[in-house]
Amino acid sequence: MNITAAPSTIDAIILESGDPAAAESFYAAAFGLGDRIRVRATDAPTSGFRGYVLSLVVSQPGTVDSLIGTALAAGASVVKPAKKSFWGYGGTVAAPDGAVWKIATSAKKDTGPATREVDDIVVLFGVDNVKATKQFYVDRGLTVGKSFGSKYVEFESAPSAVKLALYGRKAAAKDAGVAPEGTGSHRMALAGKFESFTDPNGFAWESI
Repeated sequence: MNITAAPSTIDAIILESGDPAAAESFYAAAFGLGDRIRVRATDAPTSGFRGYVLSLVVSQPGTVDSLIGTALAAGASVVKPAKKSFWGYGGTVAAPDGAVWKIATSAKKDTGPATREVDDIVVLFGVDNVKATKQFYVDRGLTVGKSFGSKYVEFESAPSAVKLALYGRKAAAKDAGVAPEGTGSHRMALAGKFESFTDPNGFAWESI
């Protein structure tokens, strides 16, 4: 496949909802990520875990709490309460449209006032075969930034672009705090200046 730009340059995440107006209002109030999160209408059936987790990586625990707080105030529900872990501090919420969001930091203590600044937006695909999916994306021009055998892969991305990572489906669901079972549409696509394609796990990449 010839692509006009490396698909690692993800400009936006498209989330599909049965009530796009409500979803847009939620994301504006909860996270304030602007046009990096776009919403469109769908009636495609879906149930359970949709196979992905959206992560907001921030600088300190206070910012995690701030973003989770506004998400809950806007209508999200708690999946995993924010707490310290070996890796830092974070928690998981479910948006009213069903998307699962993890807000986390590698820091365990605040070094200043809480902000609303998000350092990275990461899309974590929970896939059936990490090694095969990794190769699929490498063949399409992505560069591996981090790789831990067949368990976890993170691809390099352009500054301010959305990052992509791969994890086993069960491991991704466990990390997020949800059951791994799910059927139907992912209700999500990645958008950027590349030719449209669909990966082996059914995740769509759309040209904009």
